[in-house]
Amino acid sequence: MQTTLSEKSRQLPRAEEAESILRTCVHCGFCNATCPTYQLLGDELDGPRGRIYLIKQVLEGNEVTRKTQQHLDRCLSCRNCETTCPSGVDYHNLLDIGRAVVDAAVPRSLDQRLLREGLRSVVPNPGLFKALVNSGQMFRALLPNSLQAKLPRRVYPAKPRPTMRHSRRVLILEGCVQPGLSPNTNAAAARVLDRLGISITPVPEAGCCGAVDYHLDAQAAGLDRARHNIDAWWPDIENGVEAIVQTASGCGAFIKDYGHLLRSDPAYADKAKKVSALAKDLVEVLRAEPLEKLGIHCAHRLAFHCPCTLQHAQKLGGAVEALLIRLGFNLTPVPDSHLCCGSAGTYSLTQPELSRQLRDNKLNALESGYPEVIVTANIGCQAHLDGAGRTPVRHWIELVEAALP
Repeated sequence: MQTTLSEKSRQLPRAEEAESILRTCVHCGFCNATCPTYQLLGDELDGPRGRIYLIKQVLEGNEVTRKTQQHLDRCLSCRNCETTCPSGVDYHNLLDIGRAVVDAAVPRSLDQRLLREGLRSVVPNPGLFKALVNSGQMFRALLPNSLQAKLPRRVYPAKPRPTMRHSRRVLILEGCVQPGLSPNTNAAAARVLDRLGISITPVPEAGCCGAVDYHLDAQAAGLDRARHNIDAWWPDIENGVEAIVQTASGCGAFIKDYGHLLRSDPAYADKAKKVSALAKDLVEVLRAEPLEKLGIHCAHRLAFHCPCTLQHAQKLGGAVEALLIRLGFNLTPVPDSHLCCGSAGTYSLTQPELSRQLRDNKLNALESGYPEVIVTANIGCQAHLDGAGRTPVRHWIELVEAALP
């Protein structure tokens, strides 16, 4: 796509990157065929090709409007279009650049500012978030249905983690909302890894991965969180840990981007590149291990929801399914498994109507094979899908751990 950035846009730190991405796009429109919001709304500007054109106009100096902001806000950042694109357009990075320019030019309404700032204050704070979830559970009956749907139907408490220390060590990201919504997920991962002779080294200083801030109009704050985590992990990295494991694929996708996002930071570029190389989704660690020694026997019928951050961002589509089949689980077929469930981080709160439609469509597909339980690999998807009150939804590692002899 031919493009000529305005003089003002050429001063942006990522101007050269934006121009390169825009020129990669050949405007073929294949991306619209797999875009969830285009399928729902049928509007060219609510598909990747239209959004790319909007960003092109903005960077070329055309007027930035609230309508432009709305179309960019409606994007789930699911990156399905990147999987579909024959030209390899790096859409998500272009979207981040475009959103930053648009958000700087178009002030948000007071209610939107309060919502986004509130989410940025609460979600990355595990202690506060967990306290709010516990309070919500206590007064659940008094809450409106919309808030009840955001609370877990059942919280599985964390079982004790193994205390044995093995020579093989990994770090694990504890996460922000997962300790409050599904506290047993990381504990289950620790017990399975322990059976395979791998210990988890705790790093309490590490915090939120930074994705929440970065995608809610505060990119600088998100990158500061990334730097904080790099500093927290670095001593253990120097001491030879094998990997930095994530059980939430949304966090994993962002950590794997640290190297790209901080490549121009002289103090952190090399360290960020190393961290991104060490970042592994849990399935990447487990699939390389002799799982047969776990002795798992299970006949559960499961439907696996593959999060967008796992299949499109991390390119690990099919990995968890293959591991579960290898362990003897019975997986039901899921039509249109490439489509987003509508969770998309905080999207279910900032775009609730579209998010609900996508959730219901996804659940219809997941339930079409009559599974006993739905499993997934991302806490946001898990909470969002389970909030519909239909088939129970859990993290896949909890089912694996529960089947250990």
